[in-house]
Formats: sequence, structure tokens, C-alpha cells
Amino acid sequence: MHAVLADPVCRTVLERMPRLGLAEWWLTAGAVFQNIWNAQEGRPAGFGIKDYDVFYFDAADLGWDAEDEVIRAVADLFSDVDAHVEIRNEARVHLWYEERFGVPADPFTSATDAIDAFASTTCCVGMTTAPDGRISVHAPYGLQDVFDRVMRPNPRLAPREVYEAKVAQYRERWPSVTAEPWPDDI
Repeated sequence: MHAVLADPVCRTVLERMPRLGLAEWWLTAGAVFQNIWNAQEGRPAGFGIKDYDVFYFDAADLGWDAEDEVIRAVADLFSDVDAHVEIRNEARVHLWYEERFGVPADPFTSATDAIDAFASTTCCVGMTTAPDGRISVHAPYGLQDVFDRVMRPNPRLAPREVYEAKVAQYRERWPSVTAEPWPDDI
């Protein structure tokens, strides 16, 4: 995961997030796999990354105010970083997902459960730092597709349109990316 740590924003997120004392949090999605693609293609760390997604999970308070408090704490923690670090409580996703994407979502059971539901298995990767400084990687589908720059659909939750839009976006920035088609039987 040296390619991820080569991005100063990722390194800063992984170093500072433990200060918030959240029970479970993960730097995820493009911040992780797109930095691997950048390293492979000789591009600068952070190239093409629109935001740095952090998932956390707190089912104790599903109200917007509790999540907003964490969002503001993250904004303060990274106020000196020239990038958008976006944090969301994945325990709340089922409350708004259908309105945004047109399909209902069952409640997630953890932040890693939410990572496992990305529209492409290639996106299902995250990194976190334990209080002792140890970095862990979560990759339920492995990392081979990330290294091979292959997008595969994950029809667990996201609709076909979301997958196809992501493929188009990623191919625009990383033309070497290939994609498996969405299964017709879904």
C-alpha cells in the first residue's frame, strides 16, 4: 500500500483520524485504488482523486446532528489539507439511499459492510489505522483487479447506471482501465 501512503493526503488522513476516537473508520474508494493506478501509470499521487472518502459507523445515534458533528470535527482536523476529506456515517445510508439512487438499501452492519457494497468490486477496498499506529487493509474481493485495472460489477446494491457512470468516469482519467459488463440477468 506504498502507493496510497505516497499521497500526502492519504498519509495525513491515516495519521490523524485516530485522534477522533471513532470506533470504526476507513479511508476508502478512490483514495485507495486510484492511487495504486496512479503509481502503476507513473502519474503523481493524488491524480484524478476528486475527494477522499472516509466511512465510519455509529448506529447509536442515526440523527443528522450526530453525523454533522463528526463532519465538522473532520473539517477542523483537516482544515490545513488542500483536498476534500468527506466523512459519512454508514449506519445512516439506508435513510437516504433510495431517494438518491432509486433503490432501497438495507441497513449496513458496519463500515466494512458498506465498503463491500460499492458498485464495482474494484472499489471495495479500505485502509484504517489502529490506535497503536498499525495500518490495516480491507479488500473483500482481493486486490488483483485493482492491480490489473479491471472494473467488475458488484450488483449487491447500486443500480447498473451507477456502475456504468463510474466506469466512464474512471476510463476518462485512466484510459488503461477495462471493465466487465453489468450482468444482463439482474
